[in-house]
Amino acid sequence: VLFDGKDLSHWNGSGRGGAVSEPKWKVENGYVEMVRGTGGLVTKEKFGDIQLHVEWVTPTGAPPDSVGQQRGNSGIVLMGHYEIQVLSSYDNPTYPDGAAGSLYGLYPPMVNPCRPEGEWNSYDIFFEAPSFDGANLVKPAYVTLVFNGVMVHHRVALLGTTSVEPIAKYQPHPPEEPFSLQAHAGPVRYRNIWVRRLMGYDA
Repeated sequence: VLFDGKDLSHWNGSGRGGAVSEPKWKVENGYVEMVRGTGGLVTKEKFGDIQLHVEWVTPTGAPPDSVGQQRGNSGIVLMGHYEIQVLSSYDNPTYPDGAAGSLYGLYPPMVNPCRPEGEWNSYDIFFEAPSFDGANLVKPAYVTLVFNGVMVHHRVALLGTTSVEPIAKYQPHPPEEPFSLQAHAGPVRYRNIWVRRLMGYDA
């Protein structure tokens, strides 16, 4: 269990350039809320192949001009390279590969099961880490995502990193890395975050 609603003992804060600091997000009422301008959260522990459960909500009362990517925007960034988008996507159109449940910049979700603001959503993520031989890719990363009980990605092979530049290009990294909760635009709350390691995947 990485977050049980009580404290951030399993997390560091993450600032510009990957600098590690004390986490500054707000913990109350069993959830942790993103605080803009304080950076994201990054796990102290490193992971490779995992099953990850995360619950998130965008609070009600967003300003009327907060639309598209400005409404409840966060993300779960696996190994620091592969982002699953978190966004208020109920009656909030945006570009397809930037909606809630998208593999950011690569693949939109097959369907949009996002709940209205103020209602909790759940992600169950099954992630197979990529493997490298030096600078060469041996096996790509794979992601399966169950969003509010609906499968929206089924063992999708990632084309590479989901960062803005260079997108869809692998950058070699160790077999285990931390994952992070991104701080972007608009408030997002998280609760009930747990992870289990997966063993025995083959290419």
